[in-house]
Amino acid sequence: MSILVTPETKFLVQGITGGFGGRHAQLSLDYGSQLVAGVTPGKGGQTFADTVPIYDSVTEAVAKTGATASAIFVPPPFAADAILEGIDAGLELVVAITEGIPVRDMLSVKKVLDASDTKLIGPNCPGIVTPGEGDQSHGGCRIGIAPGYIHKKGNIGVVSRSGTLTYEAVWQLTSAGVGQSTCVGIGGDPVPGMTHLDVLKMFNDDPETEGIIMIGEIGGTAEEEAAAWAKDNCSKPIAGFIAGATAPPGRRMGHAGAIVSGGKGTAEAKKAAFRKAGIGVAETPSEMADTLLKMM
Repeated sequence: MSILVTPETKFLVQGITGGFGGRHAQLSLDYGSQLVAGVTPGKGGQTFADTVPIYDSVTEAVAKTGATASAIFVPPPFAADAILEGIDAGLELVVAITEGIPVRDMLSVKKVLDASDTKLIGPNCPGIVTPGEGDQSHGGCRIGIAPGYIHKKGNIGVVSRSGTLTYEAVWQLTSAGVGQSTCVGIGGDPVPGMTHLDVLKMFNDDPETEGIIMIGEIGGTAEEEAAAWAKDNCSKPIAGFIAGATAPPGRRMGHAGAIVSGGKGTAEAKKAAFRKAGIGVAETPSEMADTLLKMM
């Protein structure tokens, strides 16, 4: 099994006619994903890659193709409206790749999101990959910008705030001959959709996920909250890594959510919470897969 998406998931790309959206739409097609539509207002009736129809609205695309998920490659000033359009169309999952969406816009989106049945990954994230039965280069569901070829079907779930570290953990696992059930890059913005805890609960309920790698960053308390829940509710082995241990105090590093304030959100506090919960702590990025595999 997997979480959130399967190789049969039909999805669309909002912003498919842009350079970045188009490039990754093609990579998803190359991976064998079920990309069934594109959406760019004013360009309805055109096609992408000679096979994917483009529509003027998400609602029309969903009605015509049965898509249940979307990837958003829309510029920051318009990305919040794109997310809201996906929610309004009744999509099960929206994956917002866009970086730099204003916090005020995301606060407005969050209110609507919380009152809906739609799940949001991102914004400012690499997206989600559920590997399929094919070889490493294709055969699954790739929504976003993650390199498909590094993935391998298996039983390890990966959830991460960092895109680059998501890829690192996946490649370490695949290089060791160990596959993944689903890999979720949740992004590092201060107002996110799904959190570590949301994804952790799904992996815990997935019978085919046998182990989990959870990657966090300095700033906020999301990792501590996930660890506290895992301590009492998750019987599956979890290995964790916290990025930003060497960041100078008081300086924002990387993602907009990676801000330490009020003595909370430090790397040491997060690692202490992991250890208290029985989560194996990788001290360096190169040890993420090994830490989990030794626990298993």
